Amino acid sequence: MKPNNPFLISGYHSPEFFCDRERETETLLQALHNERNITLIAPRRMGKTGLIHHTFHRLKEQAPDIVTIYMDIYSTQSIGDFVRLFAHTVLGKLDSAPQKALNRIGKFICSCRPVFTFDELTGTPKVTIDVSPAEEQNTLKEIFDYLASSEKRCYIAIDEFQQIAEYPEKGIEALLRSYIQFLPNVHFIFAGSKQHVMQEMFMSSKKPFYQSTQLLTLNTIDRKEYARFATTHFSKQHTLLPQEVFDTIYDKFEGHTWYVQSLLNRLYSYNRDVDMELVGYAIEQIISEQSYSYADLLKAYSTGQVRLLKAIAYEGCIKEVKSGDFLNRHKLRASSVSDALKKLLHNELVYQTDNGYIIYDRFMNEWLRRQPF
Repeated sequence: MKPNNPFLISGYHSPEFFCDRERETETLLQALHNERNITLIAPRRMGKTGLIHHTFHRLKEQAPDIVTIYMDIYSTQSIGDFVRLFAHTVLGKLDSAPQKALNRIGKFICSCRPVFTFDELTGTPKVTIDVSPAEEQNTLKEIFDYLASSEKRCYIAIDEFQQIAEYPEKGIEALLRSYIQFLPNVHFIFAGSKQHVMQEMFMSSKKPFYQSTQLLTLNTIDRKEYARFATTHFSKQHTLLPQEVFDTIYDKFEGHTWYVQSLLNRLYSYNRDVDMELVGYAIEQIISEQSYSYADLLKAYSTGQVRLLKAIAYEGCIKEVKSGDFLNRHKLRASSVSDALKKLLHNELVYQTDNGYIIYDRFMNEWLRRQPF
């Protein structure tokens, strides 16, 4: 079933509704085909998850028998959470016959009792496990042993991989590396959105994953390709998206995929030719819908942190938050700015780009600019 709106803001459908990323897709395909693990780094909402699913779609076209597995570990808080999610995502996926899957899982998973259910459509086993803290590392090893025993080629994407650096247990990076390096039939995409953490994990000589993967950084979609994609889909419903209007949208959000896509999704839904008045209306509609959640979010922050957030929004992008001009313009105290910025960065309300600090949520940036100091 084709989507009603071609500008998807979640999930992946097919190449028809995926814009460009040809170079990045080819990089991922070549790395995986030639048995190189790869690290994919991109700010959140830049499109890395869609790129992973698009790459997996292409891989399956080339070799239907391979297994592709995607797991997002953003919500995990410990190695125990990781092991449970890993087991649920992986176990049973490398076997075509349900009985074979049950036999192999039973052979390798000995440290806990798996609970099996079956997908009603495919018959594939779904596995959940209850792991005691004392058995977490044993179970993790058993899952990797299960993977290694398969005769199938498998590609696993672990999204928000930097989350393992937040686990309270020590040595998790070294533990995972010790298993991953001995899986000849399994290769990985390690994707992450916290650039400094991911770079530290994979580029620091002090870290276990140092120089163990090929690196790929995801930037904005090419303006011309995005414009071609967008105008083509608008023309299919007999509406017009002028080039100059698309350029304004692209520039306003600096090509950040999800925000451009969200606005195009809204504009497409109006089913009429697009002009700047309609763009303004769509932005107002989106901000209005989110205004309560934005206001509620700020209640968790101190007055100083909120003032800094608003100041960055007013500037759009600020290279140095400790500069005298910036502090004076927005009546900020130098003594509190560093701590405030640290929290805002950690909670991903603020993001540091090569050009300076920006508000992560571009629609929230628009809302903040309208709030009084």
